[in-house]
Amino acid sequence: MQTPTNAFKQALTRGDVQIGLWLGLADPYTAELCAGAGFDWLLIDGEHGPNDLRSMLGSLQAVAPYPSHPVVRLPEGDTALIKQVLELGAQTLLVPMVENAAQARALVRATRYPPLGVRGVGSGLARSSRWNSYGNYLQEANDQVCLLVQVETAQALASIDEIAAVDGVDGVFIGPSDLSASMGHLGQPTHPDVRSSIENAIARILAAGKAPGILCVDEALARRYLECGIRFAAVGVEATILAQGTRALAARYKAVPANAPAHGPSGY
Repeated sequence: MQTPTNAFKQALTRGDVQIGLWLGLADPYTAELCAGAGFDWLLIDGEHGPNDLRSMLGSLQAVAPYPSHPVVRLPEGDTALIKQVLELGAQTLLVPMVENAAQARALVRATRYPPLGVRGVGSGLARSSRWNSYGNYLQEANDQVCLLVQVETAQALASIDEIAAVDGVDGVFIGPSDLSASMGHLGQPTHPDVRSSIENAIARILAAGKAPGILCVDEALARRYLECGIRFAAVGVEATILAQGTRALAARYKAVPANAPAHGPSGY
């Protein structure tokens, strides 16, 4: 058996646009339902979603038979956790709150086997190698890892050229919600200043030869960012879709209170 090729990584290398959906409910049954919807990629969220290693594993198994590529977002860029999630079978990782190039280089090393990195060798226990059924897994795994780093503060954007230039970083994901907060516009990811900073960041990531990504649930704005050069965009969150759909259904049969809360454009 041969180590699977990372089709998502190949698509980013070609410059193909990949449209995705956020999975925040931490449930394999929901993940499988969404895997059949037709998205290019699905984000299994371990930062803001209540995922642990076992639920990540369940979602990876649920999505595996479908064309949608699973991307796992870690809660943080911890070397031991990166090893564990890679051994669950994830080939593409999204790591939040990357502030500088030194952090990005450390993450690259955490995802690679020696001599290129420090990933521990335990493939005999790992789903990633199908328990050593992939005969050349140790020699082939490095090339199939796709590392996406998340820049989401004004400080990180100031260092985005250096971050994007790090060899082994495949994509740079812009986090509008935290970025807007760091710019003094908490809860306003569509603020004109935030939008301007995002568009500038997209151009700089492209200039470095890397793929820019974003989560944007405002369709008109998402299309604008795609026009600017975004290569992987999450355009919805399954929890939000469920929440809005159920509220709308209930509202059609029951009076909606005058003081019902408004729901803004944030992805969360």
